[in-house]
Amino acid sequence: MRLAPLLLAAALAAPAAAQAPAPWYGKGVQSAQAVTVDRSQPIGARGVAAVGLTVANMDRSVRFYTDVLTFTLVADTTIDAPSLGRLVGVGNARVRVVRLQLGDEWLELTQYLRGSGRAPPGDSRSNDRWFQHVAIIVSDMDRAFARLEAAGVQGASAGGPEELPAWNPNAGGIKAFYFRDPDGHPLEILQFPVGKGLPKWHDTTGPLFLGIDHTAIVVRNTERSLAFYRDVLGLSVAGRSDNYGPEQEHLNNVPGAHLRITSLRGADGPGVEFLEYLTPRDGRPYPTNERATDLIHWQTRVLVPDVEVAAARLRAEGAPFVSAGAVSLAPGAIMEGGRGLEVRDPDGHVVQLIEP
Repeated sequence: MRLAPLLLAAALAAPAAAQAPAPWYGKGVQSAQAVTVDRSQPIGARGVAAVGLTVANMDRSVRFYTDVLTFTLVADTTIDAPSLGRLVGVGNARVRVVRLQLGDEWLELTQYLRGSGRAPPGDSRSNDRWFQHVAIIVSDMDRAFARLEAAGVQGASAGGPEELPAWNPNAGGIKAFYFRDPDGHPLEILQFPVGKGLPKWHDTTGPLFLGIDHTAIVVRNTERSLAFYRDVLGLSVAGRSDNYGPEQEHLNNVPGAHLRITSLRGADGPGVEFLEYLTPRDGRPYPTNERATDLIHWQTRVLVPDVEVAAARLRAEGAPFVSAGAVSLAPGAIMEGGRGLEVRDPDGHVVQLIEP
């Protein structure tokens, strides 16, 4: 089943209607204090609905993603509503949000129009824990790389595309290349060999850029991140790999790179991939004062069955909230209305939970 578009812009533009009392579990619960927290089961995340990032110049970014990477512009909306600030933790926020589609997947660009955030550190590395990217699947790596070169795209790998070695049973034959968008956000193009990846990624008769397979995040400790994404949210482990050697070092542009990689998925949407650097261990932590206006900011939108139950569980687990609590979304705007909140994972990456 494909995920329907989440029109967050419309949802934030109007207040939600008052809700009648409802049972302790399900739509209508007004306070997380009323929810009995069951920590023995995950909250039942359905999957990743979209991945978003903050940009400095929307027109420039839209040109890059549509002209170079062939995303389709689906919606372009300006939002000026108090509920936006409550959701993202930025008071008096006014934003322009553009929704892009590639294949079955969605990317959301946000430009803050009242005050700009900070640029990413000029010495950002792939093992810093604010690192996040989306992996864009291509049907022909050579043609895709040539297209990026022709467009003057800034590479982030130490050279051209790398093919991971055959001795690695879970990653051998994968071709990949890191590069950057106009704001310096890292991105990846990736081509799966036969026998790896989802069946839809092997359509050699289709377009050059096929869709988004996953968003990758650097984590300090895989087990700690699994406790959040698997045990609390409910995503399932879909694959693991132990990657090292010159090919991996050149791909990540990190000398001595040895990665423990863990992939998770829900029933729908892209996956979430953990990148734990076993070596080197000098990746810098996520800035504690990061805000949604900053250009290192990404957020991963995850669908959950009940946002109040999710909020209660996350509070019980001690997760740091970005939102003050659940924010009401206008009925009919996000998959028949609902509520949402933002929280940080154990490394500081922002996860946006939406109850449709």
